[in-house]
Amino acid sequence: MQTPKRAFITGITGMVGSHLADYIIKNTDWNITGLIRWRSPLDNISHLLSSINGGDRINLVYGDLRDAISIDKAVEEVRPDYVFHLAAQSFPKTSFDAPLDTMDTNIQGTTRVLESLRKHSPNAVIHVCSSSEVFGRVPKEKLPIDEECNFHPASPYAISKVGTDLVGRFYAEAYNMKVMTTRMFTHTGPRRGDVFAESSFAKQIALAEAGYTSPVIKVGNLKSLRTIADVRDAVRAYFMLLTINPQGGEYYNIGGNFSLEIGELLDYLISISTIKSELTVELDQTRLRPIDADLQVPNTSKFERHTGWQVEIPFEETMLDLLNYWRDKVKNEGNNFLAR
Repeated sequence: MQTPKRAFITGITGMVGSHLADYIIKNTDWNITGLIRWRSPLDNISHLLSSINGGDRINLVYGDLRDAISIDKAVEEVRPDYVFHLAAQSFPKTSFDAPLDTMDTNIQGTTRVLESLRKHSPNAVIHVCSSSEVFGRVPKEKLPIDEECNFHPASPYAISKVGTDLVGRFYAEAYNMKVMTTRMFTHTGPRRGDVFAESSFAKQIALAEAGYTSPVIKVGNLKSLRTIADVRDAVRAYFMLLTINPQGGEYYNIGGNFSLEIGELLDYLISISTIKSELTVELDQTRLRPIDADLQVPNTSKFERHTGWQVEIPFEETMLDLLNYWRDKVKNEGNNFLAR
């Protein structure tokens, strides 16, 4: 009998990492090791803890992207066949307050992961997760954004992802490693962090529906144009990236096919609320970024041609699932949240 492949997911406790683990468990016989920090919240993988505790196809190792020794030990222990490098400081607004931590975690952290893989698993098939934020301030005439669009990052986070993007391609070209880089555009759904606009809106609506807060939705820039994908479509894309004729050094834009302004997204969430007639919207200056990447519409044809991937989950289903996720959390945990 053939030994199952070993998948290594950095950032397994995040929204994307946890959904990716679900997808791999459901669709393969692979064994999974997830990299977590000692203080990582386990909420997003709570449904997997019985399997983790029982050693049933999934286990965890401790490490921190800012600690080269811990990363090297983890990679040496796992020696993976497939690597999904998702861990990052992933909040653009936070990066304005903590730019150096963001750069270290995302650029040098990626270098530490790839250097350890070069030593211990040089034949691994590796996904490095960059971001659509690398494109930043894009003029309208360059929409939809293809892979060759110039980088014009609009936050320290975006700058760090430019570095991540280039580091991934460097290791592919310099060391003949099978590293592929993705620039995923906005992707959301259940387990999305509340520091992101649409999840913050959904959480605020859920808290107001339950009577814990007043029916006022605090917002930042509502004019940014975004193309929305479902996280479950995103992780399927990542799996296909590494399993359908993977080409080291390639880079792909991935995203949804439904574009709208953030204000329109908010209007839709309000329209499916049980208290939609009571909800009002209020600008909160603290939610505004010094600069915003306000035109984020992808051209995904390169990735679709290579893998056959297509969007499957419609925008409306994603938004309802996101709102229901927060409704369930509020029901189970009350108002034990920061109202952000």
